[in-house]
Amino acid sequence: MSTGLIIAIVIVAAVVVVAAVLAARSRRGGPHGLKHRFGPEYERVVAQHGGDTKAAEQELAERVQRHGDLHERPLEPAERERYAARWTTAQEHFVDSPRESVTEIDLLLAEVAAARGFPAGAEYDDQVAALSVHHAEHVDGYRRVHRAAQAPVSGAEQNQAGTEEMRTAMIEARSLFDDLITQSAGETGRHRAGVGADTGGHPHLPWSADRSRPKES
Repeated sequence: MSTGLIIAIVIVAAVVVVAAVLAARSRRGGPHGLKHRFGPEYERVVAQHGGDTKAAEQELAERVQRHGDLHERPLEPAERERYAARWTTAQEHFVDSPRESVTEIDLLLAEVAAARGFPAGAEYDDQVAALSVHHAEHVDGYRRVHRAAQAPVSGAEQNQAGTEEMRTAMIEARSLFDDLITQSAGETGRHRAGVGADTGGHPHLPWSADRSRPKES
C-alpha cells in the first residue's frame, strides 16, 4: 500500500470521527447542540412531543439535515423597499380590514421567504421547517399569522378578542419579516433576536394597525 493511499485513509477516518463527535454533541444538547441552535423552537417541539426530548431532537436533527445547508439569497435594495411598502400598506388597512391585512401578511412572508431561497409558500410546512433552522427565534410569529389567516370566518372573528389576536400575531410576525428583509447573507435569525435598523439604512417598521396605541419604534 502506497504512502499516499495510507494518508488518504487516515484523513477519511479522521473526518468520520469528527463528524461522529459533532453529531453526538448535538444529540446531547450541548453548548453547540440542538437546544442551543433552536432556542425557543426547541422548547416548542419538546412540548409538542409531550416532553419527549429524544423524539423532539430527532425531529429537529432531521430539519437540520434537510435544510441546514440552505444559503439565503440577499435581497436587492429595490426588493427590500417593495416588500417594506407592502407590509406598511397591510398595517395601515388593519383597522378597517383586519382579516384581509393578516392574510396579506401571511402571503407576504411566504413570498419573501421564497425570494430568500427557502421552499415556496405552497409548501408551507417545509418552508416553516427550513425557516426554523435559520430563524428559530422568530419563526413562530409566522405560524401564528398563518393560523389567523386560515381560520374559518365566523361572527366571533369580529369581536375585540379576535381582532386583538390578529394584531398580536402581526406584531410577532414582524420580527421574522425584519430578519428576512434586513439581514446580510450568512447571518442567521438566531443571532439577531433584537432587530432594529438594518445595515442598508431601512428603519425598523412602525406598528400602526391600532390607532389607539402609540407606534412602536
